[in-house]
Amino acid sequence: MVAKENKVRIIAGQWRGRKLDFPTADGLRPTTDPIRETLFSWLQAYLPSANCLDLYAGSGALGFEAASRGAEHVVLVEKDRGSANYLKKNKAVFQAKNIQIKQIAALSYLEMCQKNANALFDVVFLDPPFRDNNLVECVEKLEQSGCLADDAVIYLECERKLDLDFIPANWRERRSKTRGQVKFSLYQREKV
Repeated sequence: MVAKENKVRIIAGQWRGRKLDFPTADGLRPTTDPIRETLFSWLQAYLPSANCLDLYAGSGALGFEAASRGAEHVVLVEKDRGSANYLKKNKAVFQAKNIQIKQIAALSYLEMCQKNANALFDVVFLDPPFRDNNLVECVEKLEQSGCLADDAVIYLECERKLDLDFIPANWRERRSKTRGQVKFSLYQREKV
């Protein structure tokens, strides 16, 4: 049986209107257009020349959108082989030299970063599958990884009902909204 292929469009920037292909995969739900429009409105001052990390890349919608809007470098982390293969295919089709794809679990990538903290990320996207239940550990490892710029901004998308009492004290909420069953927030890190 052939897997169904899905598409999500880039909203703005150099690839505006182009579409990313992605597979049907368990837990994969791309950030919707209205939420992405709001998010990238929030991020417009941070993106030019930014070094970005998308820890749960999935369809690649957030990372490709960031690259399209002027991010200097974007790392897409995706553990699912099928989804990672689609990301590689889209990178080739878009000729996206500023995108790097890592097929590895988010927590494993952060452990790797902790050992080799040579890249500082200005913008981080955290949009894990809702059923994963590793967001608390991921946030903790991200803060401890040494890979965040002192004033990094972190986008977090989660279930509306999730209690966010695990957010580090030095992450200041700058924006937050809910849409349906989704809560999405933008935090700015303050140097400890």
